[in-house]
Amino acid sequence: MAGRAASRPNGQSQASKICQFKLVLLGESAVGKSSLVLRFVKGQFHEYQESTIGAAFLTQSVCLDDTTVKFEIWDTAGQERYHSLAPMYYRGAQAAIVVFDITNQETFARAKTWVKELQRQASPSIVIALSGNKADLSIKRAVEYEEAQAYADDNSLLFMETSAKTAMNVNDLFLAIAKKLPKSEPQGSSGGPPSQVRGGVDLNEQSQPSRSQCCGN
Repeated sequence: MAGRAASRPNGQSQASKICQFKLVLLGESAVGKSSLVLRFVKGQFHEYQESTIGAAFLTQSVCLDDTTVKFEIWDTAGQERYHSLAPMYYRGAQAAIVVFDITNQETFARAKTWVKELQRQASPSIVIALSGNKADLSIKRAVEYEEAQAYADDNSLLFMETSAKTAMNVNDLFLAIAKKLPKSEPQGSSGGPPSQVRGGVDLNEQSQPSRSQCCGN
């Protein structure tokens, strides 16, 4: 089926390719992973967010020129008892966001452990982003921006400080990831259980409806 003409937010109509990618969030409990996803997908923030059990699944899309990048997002639980389940979610993922709390040095150390695990066990081409969350609490900062940036540079990671509460850099983080993902030569089919989601796929060849709005918040 030929590429569909899509109406763009700026009013222009042009052929739009839709690429779908699996993204996983990892990090210690209570660093704000679920809040980041909720802000990105629904534009909402809940002051008291319940802890994730196992993992939660959401979708959201961002627009890049003539391409719509659709993220299949797996928000994993941060409690230690769920750690053994993590490989099931990051296996086959094209992108990962490792989250820490800038007011808690221990969560930064834990984030480094997650990065090492991804570098060792995830796809060699995975795009890894480091999120220093709760930037709205900078007065209580325990992890300096320069320290996290230097670590990210040394490990070829994207890095941004974010705030799910104020929405600071949340959309920008996902947009930066989308820009780094390959959007040609689809590698495989998507959908199904997390262990079966592999490469990015051009959805213009499918007739299924999208479950999220392009460029929505």
